[in-house]
Amino acid sequence: MITDDKKEEIRQTADIVEVVGDYVKLKKSGSGFVGLCPFHSEKTPSFHVTPQLGIYKCFGCGESGDVFSFVMAMEGVSFPESLRSLADRYGIDIPDEHTDGDDEQTRLREGIYHALKFAGLFFYRQLLESEKAATARSYLHKRGYEKETIRSFGLGYAPPGSELLKAAQTEGIPDEYLLRADLIKPDSRGDGYYDTFRDRLMFPIFNPSGKVIAFAGRILDESKKTAKYINSAQTPVYNKSEVVYGINFAKNEIRKEGEVILVEGYTDVITMNRHGIKNVVASSGTSLTPGQIKILQRYGNRIVMIYDADSAGQAAMQRGMNIALEQGMEVFLLELPEKEDPDSFVKQFGRDSFLDYKRKRAEDFVTFTILKAEKEGDMERPGGRSSTIRKILESIALIPEELERQVFIQHLHQKTQKYRKGSDRELFQQMEKILSEKKQKKQYKAGSNLSAPPAYMGDIPDIRDGDDYGNPQSAQSLPEQIDGKDRFRNREQALRKKPHYEMELIRLMLRYGENMIRFIGHNVAEDHFEDEELKAFYADIINRHVKGEKVTIEHYTEREAPYPTLLGDILLERYTLSEKHAEKTGSIFKRDKNPFKTAKSTLKPLHLYFFERKRKSIAIDLKNADGEEKARLMKLLTKVQKEISRIQKTPSDELFEDPDFIKSDPISDKNGFEYKMKGEGEG
Repeated sequence: MITDDKKEEIRQTADIVEVVGDYVKLKKSGSGFVGLCPFHSEKTPSFHVTPQLGIYKCFGCGESGDVFSFVMAMEGVSFPESLRSLADRYGIDIPDEHTDGDDEQTRLREGIYHALKFAGLFFYRQLLESEKAATARSYLHKRGYEKETIRSFGLGYAPPGSELLKAAQTEGIPDEYLLRADLIKPDSRGDGYYDTFRDRLMFPIFNPSGKVIAFAGRILDESKKTAKYINSAQTPVYNKSEVVYGINFAKNEIRKEGEVILVEGYTDVITMNRHGIKNVVASSGTSLTPGQIKILQRYGNRIVMIYDADSAGQAAMQRGMNIALEQGMEVFLLELPEKEDPDSFVKQFGRDSFLDYKRKRAEDFVTFTILKAEKEGDMERPGGRSSTIRKILESIALIPEELERQVFIQHLHQKTQKYRKGSDRELFQQMEKILSEKKQKKQYKAGSNLSAPPAYMGDIPDIRDGDDYGNPQSAQSLPEQIDGKDRFRNREQALRKKPHYEMELIRLMLRYGENMIRFIGHNVAEDHFEDEELKAFYADIINRHVKGEKVTIEHYTEREAPYPTLLGDILLERYTLSEKHAEKTGSIFKRDKNPFKTAKSTLKPLHLYFFERKRKSIAIDLKNADGEEKARLMKLLTKVQKEISRIQKTPSDELFEDPDFIKSDPISDKNGFEYKMKGEGEG
């Protein structure tokens, strides 16, 4: 079992900026960092990381948490697995026993990761030590790969037969984990298993944090009638449509350059990396997918695609280009000289020559397509010209931003004016037609679902509108599209925000300490809180206060879930209602100019909604009541309604009395503000 002390050691050691940076391109902003949220699609960064507190929060979709919850969300693992992943990353020794809360799914994933790690070491040692690997070593030597390159990329050799299976069984690794990792396959005769990869040069595939998640195996004897490459099948830890080869090596350079170079082959990535061109990845043996583009966008928004000049390579480039444009990336295309690929070009001419060639020859997709059409004679024929222009317009139509579409249409006009002899008006008209056709197709596809809401929607409750204090309505599970996956989120996460006034009270208690806790505790009971997590948070603060224990932000940062996540919601709230009002009116807003006035104005909606919930509850009970019970409920309902009216009509400063203990010991914040009581003048 992993102890609390060990968990805390992992939390303190793990750099949340570094961990989040594996998935999000972060920029410094004040005391924290900002970037595009990995949990939902957005164009303007609303995802914030605060290293001092060890938390993150997105102001767009509301996702927040600590380093553990981020790893859980990004890698689809459980809390125990996130602990082990971070411990492994930062070299922290942890017990081999299962962590509290382990379930069957967690053990399966951990077992798969262990099997893959074992296989990677096995293949690597076979390549270095086995006599059977002589051909593989010779192949790598001819490519100029030295031991350091082999070690860095974890290259290996899978021997003939089922040597991996035997070695894993000797090591005590269950067949189930090997099978689920696609390292072995069932024998067709039904009497055991055999190795998936046999007599092949092995390329391990890593996730962004450097963990082995799959393999690709290359045939060494090309006279054999079999696939040149075979890749791991889909597994619980490997989704090939969301993985790019080399991202663990390239991510920091992509951030630095703001650009990713996409190539076709594994050896292209390795060779270019060896020669100092490190912002390079490959699409992992598959056609480029939206999921892979989203992975790349975490680190940079400009992509340079290099594909083979043959028909298959050019078709793949066209598909990949359109996917990248649709995802909002800035796309450039580069064609190398005939019979050259990135591997051979860099070996022959070197790093500087490649970079110079790229700088001069990489073209935006409009220019590239026109040059290609001119080279092939298509622009000399009326049919070829119209076909080329139509194809380019269809690609432009995929760009999500209207302004960018306009810019590229004008660019297309300039590039084709000598062929068309017209204005850009016809191009804009054609674009409107293409966009209209796209819209109609989309509506047609969705038409069968328009008559009735999806089954998962259920009865969505009425939403209170025009309310200044928040919206604590109930909700239910809805699927959310995240990186191509549908996942059902918690009701509160999907359709509601936690009530602002409840969060604000917790914030005030954490910031201003003992006297503020006493003041709020004097006016609030646990059942005033509607949100269960915030209610528990409040109860914990009061409990610590009663026991004389310190109530600090630092304490809750280091506590178990969900406290770190709640801190993200509470402390990183982007706008208060007063700030919104100040923004509209142009006035100056200073938060907590008067902390107890802030508390009183927050207590008012808390009490108001508490009594409104009581009124609704009584109204429901009245429907089934009769006799004395009905009379009692009617009297209670009248009393509650009067209290609601009193709260609504009374200014917040008059609703709550200033207790004596505050008069004798005024509260001050760290900026030296001292709160004065009513009648003493404003601070």
